[in-house]
Amino acid sequence: QVQLVESGGGLVQAGGSLRLSCAASGSDFSINAMNWYRQAPGKQREWVAAITPGGRTSYVDSVKGRFTISRDNAKNTVYLQMNNLNPVDTAVYYCNVRLGFTTYWGQGTQVTVSS
Repeated sequence: QVQLVESGGGLVQAGGSLRLSCAASGSDFSINAMNWYRQAPGKQREWVAAITPGGRTSYVDSVKGRFTISRDNAKNTVYLQMNNLNPVDTAVYYCNVRLGFTTYWGQGTQVTVSS
């Protein structure tokens, strides 16, 4: 059974940092791209960052230069280092992986940035 468990969210002041983790289990994730998404109150879920099995990364423009996605294949874990946070980054953050025709999501972790 595939399971994704996010952690590391919390309350932080503007300009602060958080590091999110997504622990994956139930499959070999080293051969799959992993993603982070977020959903702010009243808004649609949006893609934030992705990392390929080989470590190539991509980001939505609004987080470029502030967020860094990384992965540890030995631990089946993907991370999102978030620096210089601002209130518009407030959202529930989810990790995501597609295995074959099925997309899996974690339960999400809340990130709240106060001004």
